[in-house]
Amino acid sequence: MSDEMHHFSMGIWLLGLAFAVAVAGSVIGLACTRQSAAATHTAARMRWLFMGALSIGGVGIWLMHFIAMLGFAVPGSPIRYNLAWTITSAAISVIATLVGLLIIGTEFRLSRLLAGGLVMGVAVNVMHFTGMRALRFQGEIHYNMYFVALSLVIAIIAGTAALWFTMAMESTVMRFFAGVIMGIAVVGMHYSGMAAVRVVHDPAASVPEGLEVFAFLFPVFVFGLLALAVPIVAVMTAPDRATAQMDAEAEALDFEAREFADR
Repeated sequence: MSDEMHHFSMGIWLLGLAFAVAVAGSVIGLACTRQSAAATHTAARMRWLFMGALSIGGVGIWLMHFIAMLGFAVPGSPIRYNLAWTITSAAISVIATLVGLLIIGTEFRLSRLLAGGLVMGVAVNVMHFTGMRALRFQGEIHYNMYFVALSLVIAIIAGTAALWFTMAMESTVMRFFAGVIMGIAVVGMHYSGMAAVRVVHDPAASVPEGLEVFAFLFPVFVFGLLALAVPIVAVMTAPDRATAQMDAEAEALDFEAREFADR
């Protein structure tokens, strides 16, 4: 057995693709979160939050992780992935992101923001290491806990900052900036987490079973990008917050007028 550093291949373009996917999922998801705050009915708010969690957790976090893992290699050993752990990591990412968005609520409150940022930061981190649990190769993985802690801190701080921009800023440009921050958080957390990885290669170990990353990633990548079309269209066609508030007030006044007419 030999203690080796893993390495990343496929060049800088893979980092760029992972970052672009993280930003796209984050921008769209945070836009959905903003729209949820303007929703006047619980069902509508939950639809927005679910689309936000799917965009952030499913695309911005989970899909980004496995795109970045395309460049992961252990010299002398094939890389395979356990399907059950891969699916579990996706479920954790989406559900935990949804919980974080629910915590934030519809109005800006510091306590809720900090709690939501903490949950989402931890969600990013847990998803990463659950995804790593799916990894199979000839040998074992060990972690440097200092880099693990660093990856968690990055995820929490940057995730909280992104949510603050989203909830506190009315400008669309600033909300896009929030998505970029969230994308930086996700990618920064991923590569900090990967810096913690040390592999012990055992050439005598049996060849691992499981899926090659391309076997599940390519269809998921295509499906994920197509799935983003739904929240994109929803965000683009939804009324802004001020218009939604005016519509709600008009609806309330109309209801009061009908009540008065019936008396």
